[in-house]
Amino acid sequence: MKLIDTNSILELWKNADCVCFDVDSTVCQNEAIDDLAEFVGVGSQVQQLTNEAMGGSMSFKEALAQRLNIIRPSIDQIHEFNKFQDHKLTPYIKELVELLHSRDKAVYLVSGGFRVIINQVADLLGIDRKNVFANTIKFDSKGKYVGFDESEMTCESGGKARVIEHLKRTYQYNRVIMVGDGATDLESCPPADGFIGFGGNVVRHLVKQNSPWFVHCFSELIEKV
Repeated sequence: MKLIDTNSILELWKNADCVCFDVDSTVCQNEAIDDLAEFVGVGSQVQQLTNEAMGGSMSFKEALAQRLNIIRPSIDQIHEFNKFQDHKLTPYIKELVELLHSRDKAVYLVSGGFRVIINQVADLLGIDRKNVFANTIKFDSKGKYVGFDESEMTCESGGKARVIEHLKRTYQYNRVIMVGDGATDLESCPPADGFIGFGGNVVRHLVKQNSPWFVHCFSELIEKV
């Protein structure tokens, strides 16, 4: 994490040409992997691993593998979960994304969660699905869980930084801002030019302590665009 003062991050935010948002506990109020675990009846076992991963006490890839090995969702369970899942968008995120789009700023969802779930969130926010970077669950021919795609950039610690490097290299963005609540978001700056910590759903001490700008509501970002 590079050091940057509050005035500098405000200036970067106003002039950013690309904004990347974490999804769970940032764009959405909930943690989808915890909800999925609850849905299949292993919620309490997975919750602790989520807290450890987001707190930075184990590698993200290790936590992802352990959680999925506990959940072991079938394709039918995923479809059923998506049918009844309530994507609880964080207040003002839809308005913020609409404002960013109106200012011709590129908006991406960059998450350690699952593409099959996050695509629906992108649809709700008017974000093109090609602007979603997330993990892919793998199933066998009978729809049983067999693992996850380990080639996805977001499946391990440092993955979000690699996504941002990819975006800057591919689209020549000059000012990229990452917004998120967790350790994997914080570590993406650099290569992100600026980081904004979000505590509207959960406040993580590591993130709050190291964020040049920490907000509790997306309305604070709307006011400063």
